Amino acid sequence: VQLQASGGGLVRAGGSLRLSCVASGNTVSINALGWYRQAPGKQRELVASISSGGVIKYADSVKERFTISRDNTKKTVYLQMNSLRLEDTAVYYCNAAAAPPMRQYWGQGTLVTVSS
Repeated sequence: VQLQASGGGLVRAGGSLRLSCVASGNTVSINALGWYRQAPGKQRELVASISSGGVIKYADSVKERFTISRDNTKKTVYLQMNSLRLEDTAVYYCNAAAAPPMRQYWGQGTLVTVSS
């Protein structure tokens, strides 16, 4: 599985961005798609995920601001980010959880910078 993320950039606080991630390769093995982020000096953390069955999880810090969705025909997962805050600044990574065998795949990361 290969993941290609796009959509990052520079935005003012309160603004919006939409990230996209296109999956290719053995996509039938993908059970869940998600977004993680890593801010400078911090550990990578889950932002949002969506399973093949449509179960969605969000980090508490992004609930009611971010929306994850997937288009199975386009093999793409999206992250709509609204009301962005300075603390949302991070490199955002697309993730795919696949099985069998159980494996995690990562995209290359896209930088989101929120300015005041």
